[in-house]
Parts: sequence; C-alpha cells; structure tokens
Amino acid sequence: MSEVNATVPGVIIRGPMKAGYDAVLNKDALAFVADLERRFGATRLQLLDAREHRQSRIDQGEFPDFLPETENIRRGNWKVAPVPEDLQNRRVEITGPVDRKMVINALNCGANVFMADFEDSLAPTWDNVIDGQINMRDAADRTIAYTDPDSAKEYRLVENPAVLLVRPRGWHLVEEHMLVDGAPVSGGLFDFGLYVFHNARTLLANGSGPYFYLPKMESHKEARLWAEAFAAAEQTLGLEHGTIKATVLIETIMAAFEMEEILYELKDYIVGLNCGRWDYMFSYIKRFRNHPQFVLPDRNVVTMTAPFLRAYSQALIKVCHRRNAHAMGGMAAFIPIKGDPEANDAALAKVHADKLREVQDGHDGTWVAHPGLLPVAKAVFDEFMPEANQVSRDRSDLNVTAKDLLAVPKGDITEEGLRNNIRVGIQYLEAWLGGNGCVPLYNMMEDAATAEICRTQVWQWLKHEAKLDNGQLITESLVRDLVDEEMSALRQTLGAERFDGGHFFDAIEIFLEVAMPPDYVEFLTVPAYQRVTTLVDE
Repeated sequence: MSEVNATVPGVIIRGPMKAGYDAVLNKDALAFVADLERRFGATRLQLLDAREHRQSRIDQGEFPDFLPETENIRRGNWKVAPVPEDLQNRRVEITGPVDRKMVINALNCGANVFMADFEDSLAPTWDNVIDGQINMRDAADRTIAYTDPDSAKEYRLVENPAVLLVRPRGWHLVEEHMLVDGAPVSGGLFDFGLYVFHNARTLLANGSGPYFYLPKMESHKEARLWAEAFAAAEQTLGLEHGTIKATVLIETIMAAFEMEEILYELKDYIVGLNCGRWDYMFSYIKRFRNHPQFVLPDRNVVTMTAPFLRAYSQALIKVCHRRNAHAMGGMAAFIPIKGDPEANDAALAKVHADKLREVQDGHDGTWVAHPGLLPVAKAVFDEFMPEANQVSRDRSDLNVTAKDLLAVPKGDITEEGLRNNIRVGIQYLEAWLGGNGCVPLYNMMEDAATAEICRTQVWQWLKHEAKLDNGQLITESLVRDLVDEEMSALRQTLGAERFDGGHFFDAIEIFLEVAMPPDYVEFLTVPAYQRVTTLVDE
C-alpha cells in the first residue's frame, strides 16, 4: 500500500504508483474525487437500476415516448446559459484517446475543437488513464511536448491549438483501481474530478475553461446528476457557478425522447448536444433487442439518411436552436485510403455528402476521426455556414414524432455483413485488450461503439432466428464456423507469431460470450475491463 492511500481516509489506490503519478493522485485530488463519489455514487447506482426497470417495461411492449410529466419543460420559454466565446465556432471537431503524441497532433491539426477521450476510444488500463490525466494537465497549461524515441522527432503545441474538451467515462463504468469506502469509484467522476481539480483555474487563466463531453446518458435524471456534480465541484474549488461547460452526446434511443429535458437540467452548464450516431444505433438495437420487429439489417447500410436516424438528427437541431444551444453533427469515421485514388475519392464523396446534409439541415459543426477529413468537412461548413454557427436558424418547421424515432430501417442481412461484424468485433476487442481503444480497420476508425454494434447485431440475429438474404438461417453453429474461418484467414494474413502472441484467443472468447443468447450483456467493455485491470495488494 502506497503512501498516498494512507493520507485520505477511506481511499485505497490499487493501481501501481509509477513515477509522476503522485502529481495527479495527490492527497487533495483524491479527497476531492472521494467527496464526489460519496455525494453522488449512490444516486448513480439508483439510476443504473432505473435503466434495468425501463428495459423490463420495453420488453413487455411499453415503447418510449415523450414524457407527459415533463411537458411543461418542453412548452416553456427558457434558454440555456450563454456559450463561452471559444466555443462559439465549433465547425469541425476531432476526437481521439489521450496518449501524449496523439493529444499534441490533434490539438495542432487545424480542427476547432479536440475532444480528448477517456471513454470509447480509450482502453481504460490504469496506465492509460493516469498517463492521460498527466497529458491533460500538460495540455491545459500548454507545456505538453513529446520526443519520439525512434525518430527523435519533437512535438510541441502550435500557437493557437484547438479548444480542449474532455470526455469522461459514462455512468455505467467504474474505476477499479480506486476504492472509496471499499467500493470502486465511478469512472466518470474519477475522470471528471481529477481533470477539473487540476486544470480548471489554468484553463480559465488561458482564456478557456473546464469543458466536457458527457456520454451514454439515458434520461434527464442522469443529466441532473451531472449538474449536481458540477455545482458541487464548483463550490469546492471556489469557481463561479456555471464555469463548467458541457456538451451532451445524444447517443441512446432513450435520451432522444428527453433532449429538451436534458438541456433543461444542465441549462446553467450545457452548450450543445451532439449526434453520437454509432452508439445511437447500438442503443436502438440493444433496447429493442427482444422484439423481432426491430431486427436491423447490416450495419453498413444503415446510414444517417435512414429515416429514424435522419429524424433524430433533425429533432436534435430543432431542440438545440430553440434553446440557444449548439447542434453538433456526427462522426465521419472514414480513414483516407492510400494507394487507391479511386476508392479514396469515392469515400471522400460520401463524407462530403454527409457533411452537406448536416450543414444544410442546420448543424453548427461536425466530427471527424482523421485529420485527412478536415479539409472536406471544413470546406462544406465554410461554404454553407459563413458565420461562427447557425444557432439562430429556427427549425420549428420540423415535426419529429415518436413514430419517426422508432421507425425500423429496411435492408438485407448478408453473409458479408455477418462476417464483417465478426471481423471488426474480434479485432477491435483484441486491440482493446492490448491497451488500444482506437483502431483503424478496413479504412474506418473503430472504437467501442462500433464493436458494440457488431456483437449486438449478431446477438439480435441469433435471438430472432434471422435469415441471410440467400435464405440461410443464422445459427450459433454458423456463427462459430464463420468465426473459425475469419480468424484462420486473419492468422494467415497477420502471421502466426502476431496472432498467437496477441490477445485474439481472449477476444474470441469475449466476443462469443457477449454475442450469444440467451442473456444479453449491457456493455461488452464491462467483462472486458476485468481483463485489463492491474490491481496491487491492498
């Protein structure tokens, strides 16, 4: 047990304390995080229980609708608090995990905003999480630097880097390496607490502020808990009320029915909503998984032009602009294809069309996964959005109903779609178990959300005995045969040394564990997390 554990009553750190870790895991910081956990941890667990109860009602046929008990909020004439100056122009945002070199490159790449991610694109090993906090500290005070050990190339921040936002983990995740009164701390409170404690005043002194992206919420009550945590943090740190700012990812089907209520609960803090399209599709499949009428076709054919996704995107724009909040578009996950100009041009054309739809519908900005997409996205938004944003654009002409949000997209289930889910899901898990949560696969940048879609689609197809477009029934035997075929081909491609020496056997085991009925696992990262924790003797 290290010295830092003994200095804070009720707190134990079970992760190795490497050189430099005590700078972010000092006594005052740990006491601050512990206080947040003691004040809000029990409510977090109650809200997670509420998700399970809501799932039970959906399983019984009670599908989501706009809440009658909050109609007064939807009818009210309120607005969110003013948006800070450095968040007025968010036309192109980029995201990635918090390793040092990537943080510098993302801040320097020319995007307006960089979202440093402790969530879906980060494998939450202890070293990744704490190194990430150290990198955030150095990025906030603009001293971050890196020298490549192989090339000796040096990396430094440019004069005007992107605005820094941080995405903490969702309410469903914990940080096993920190115990508060004998139980693991909330991963979200841990990430948020350390970052705001160490960096809020530095960020404010540099003309910015402690800004966050909040993931995976399913109700306005979950948003209320974040608002309460923000208020408590501000009071403890002596910050003016409303200093902390947040953008909420609307990436669950349940949150889509409570967008105005989420804005309302966070109205002193919130600056916008974002279309988290990949997790949204995952959530749609997951929540309606026990109803055969909601079986989705291959994930690659369900684009943002699908009626239910277009409806959700437009509803978000309407709600945000009505309340003076920014409506952020979704992710372009494509990676430029080197050596195939024709395929690269075709992919860029799809990105252009996607961003054109967003800006013409009224989005105030968009996301890209790779710096190579910045010129395309920026050109589209520069042409059709000459001002910093288009929040003033009224979209009261849009009328999105519950039926629109629940409409099932049409399309085929193909063998290639099934194989692709297997390939991507297992390869992503293998990389994640090796500490890498942001993985380029088949010219796409994949994170935990797409892996979740892959395994959940397989689960849904098996559950409801779906058939491929050639008439073949999807069975567990077929899935296992295809796993064997795909992994055998991959072993041949990668080589036996790489395949056998990696984490593929564990990844296959986990994938099958979370892709086979009868019991559905809410998040694949929960069982996978147990494989990447490194706990020391208490």
